[in-house]
Amino acid sequence: MDATAKPLRIPPQMAVYAEEHRVFDLIQKMVQKLLVDRPEDPIQYLLDHLRTDNDDVPKIFVLGPPASGKHTMAKLLCKRLNATHLTPENLLSNDVSVLVEEALSYTDKGQEIPDTLWARVIQERLSKVDCVKRGWVLEGFPQTREQGLLLQINGSSPDHVVVLDAPDIVLIERNMGKRTDPTTGEVYHTTFDWPDDSEVQRNLVVPEGISEEETGQRLLQYHRNIPGILQMFSKVLKKINADQPCMDVFSQVLTFVLSKPRSLSPYTPRILLYGPPGSGRSLQAALLANKYDIVNISCGQVLKEVVADQTKVGQLIEPYIENAQQVPDNLVLRILADRLSRLECATRGWVLHGFPRDVEQAGMLNDAGFVPNRVFFLDIPDDVAIERLSLRMTDPVSGERYHSLYKPAPRVEVYKRLQRNPADSEKKVQERLDMYHANAEDLEEFYQDVFHVNADQDPYTVFEFIESCIVKPLPKSVPEGLPSP
Repeated sequence: MDATAKPLRIPPQMAVYAEEHRVFDLIQKMVQKLLVDRPEDPIQYLLDHLRTDNDDVPKIFVLGPPASGKHTMAKLLCKRLNATHLTPENLLSNDVSVLVEEALSYTDKGQEIPDTLWARVIQERLSKVDCVKRGWVLEGFPQTREQGLLLQINGSSPDHVVVLDAPDIVLIERNMGKRTDPTTGEVYHTTFDWPDDSEVQRNLVVPEGISEEETGQRLLQYHRNIPGILQMFSKVLKKINADQPCMDVFSQVLTFVLSKPRSLSPYTPRILLYGPPGSGRSLQAALLANKYDIVNISCGQVLKEVVADQTKVGQLIEPYIENAQQVPDNLVLRILADRLSRLECATRGWVLHGFPRDVEQAGMLNDAGFVPNRVFFLDIPDDVAIERLSLRMTDPVSGERYHSLYKPAPRVEVYKRLQRNPADSEKKVQERLDMYHANAEDLEEFYQDVFHVNADQDPYTVFEFIESCIVKPLPKSVPEGLPSP
């Protein structure tokens, strides 16, 4: 980009590449790792970090009071995400580790393991290959704010924290029904999860610490410590009601952990609105542009402006406009590329409507480097589209637009002078609808991650849905080979 040339234009490929490869997020994570680990050789450390390529693996805490379903949720998550399941118990099963041996020496004496030692044990376990490559789900830890702070200091911070919650009376009832298999360590329940195998049933034993009094003491301790933990992880935490069917809870948990944390990297909206005539694309584009100060680009309006300015390209397309013929795609793309590459579009973002209309045009737009990061299909029934367009008229005196049903003329003299655009006749509208339906399915397949919007409702309700999809990051995709939620 030449800063001396006017008007300034930023190649569109720069923003597309940066977002596709998450360059800003990558730099942010690397700087965070540098500040936490403070390696002697920062360059080699960063190279090793890039080779590891594990920024997107699951890093999840599952917390909650006794009997809230932490173990079940953690197991289901690990199975779905192919992550490593960690608990305070299995963290101490590695008798080869010097840190684990030191921790076991405390338990053998009936003493509590110091928080600093717990943090080092966890940090050591998270550095193993399985956790680095596949990610991890840590169940039931940290239990206090101090433990959480030590984990953060050591760089063992999660991307998502799930906190299961339920009334104490429900938790006490659940806990008293627990049974464990001493051979496998599996946990069962007399009401909710009783094993089918009779031999397993005979081997089940009542675990220690599940009496009503003991459960009450653990709940009291949990309620004393949880506020500090909630405050510490408030940016990445979600509290979920565990007093509902297991799969309903898991569905909410999975949806949350597949969501991406809000990024601090620059985000330039590149929005494409696609829909049949009468779906309200122009109105939604105007609302978005007005609220978020992005550039509203209507293909038809841009073509008319070029003709009015009597540019060379405008003179080429003027005969097509005057004869109501379709302007050749190469000329349309040339004009749109000039408009979309201007500095205001590159820095503020844009919302485009009226182009592309088919897969060929979409391919040309992408090849030119203008790749939308949000695509919305505004859906309405054909009869609604015909009703919206065929009954609208314009006052040639004031330029005000009216509609026979939704916005009738205020006075008889105004009504008498209203004029209808020939392009809004039922026959013409139906032809445009048929053209839309002929290309909609192929365009949806081309863009893949599209949002369908029910546009047959109040315009501001439609806008709220579109807005919510723009301000929230796209969710993570489920790992390949695993069923979607």
